[in-house]
Amino acid sequence: MKYVIEGGALPVVRIFLEPGEVMISESGGRTWAKGDILTEASSEGGAKKALGRMFSGESLFMSKYTAQSAAEIAFASSFPGKILAVELGEGRSIVAQRKAFMCATYGVTLSTFFQKKIGAGFAGGEGFIMQKITGPGIAFLEIDGYCVEYDLQPGERMVLDTGVLAAMDETINMDIEMVKGVKNMFLGGEGLFDTIVTGPGKVYLQTMTIENLAKLIIPFIPSKN
Repeated sequence: MKYVIEGGALPVVRIFLEPGEVMISESGGRTWAKGDILTEASSEGGAKKALGRMFSGESLFMSKYTAQSAAEIAFASSFPGKILAVELGEGRSIVAQRKAFMCATYGVTLSTFFQKKIGAGFAGGEGFIMQKITGPGIAFLEIDGYCVEYDLQPGERMVLDTGVLAAMDETINMDIEMVKGVKNMFLGGEGLFDTIVTGPGKVYLQTMTIENLAKLIIPFIPSKN
C-alpha cells in the first residue's frame, strides 16, 4: 500500500490500493474513491468493541473498503490542520483524543481507553474516555492545527494547556494540576487547570483546537436581541 498526504492546511490522504488490500474508517469516512472498491459496514471486533468505539466518539460500525482491482481511496480532514500517519508494530498502541482517528490499514484495532484518574479526564480537557489504537498497521490521525512531536525520557514531564494533547504513547502518564495562586487562576488567562504528561514515550501536540477557534469566533457572531 502506498499513500500521499497533500493539501497544506486542509489536507487529504490519498491511498493507492492493490487488489485485495483493505482499509477501515469510521462509518462514512471516505471522501472519494477511484476504481473498483467494495464497501461494507462492519462491527470490526464484535459488539463489545463497537460499543467501546461509540463511547470514545467514533461510529458504532466501521466501514471496510476492499480493493477489487488497483484503486485509489481518499480521506480528507474535517478541520484545518494536519494528517498524521503513525506506523504501529504488532501490539503497539497509541492513545488519541476523541474524533482523531480517520482511517487505518486492515488489522489496526480501535478500543476505549479510560483515564486512570477521573480528574484528569473531566478537568484536563482531553476527556475521560479516549481512543486506543493498536497495531499492526498504519493509522491516520486528524490533528487540529500544526502538530509538534516530543520524545519524553522516563520521568521527563511537560505542562500543556488543556486540549493541546492530540495523542500519546500508551506508556505516557497523563494527569492534571490546578494552577497555583488565586491571581494566576482568575487573571492569568491560562485557565484553572494544566495537563501534565510524563514520560517515557512520545506525545503529539496540536496548536489549535475546535474549542479555541470557537472562542475566537463567537464574539463576532451577531446575536439576536
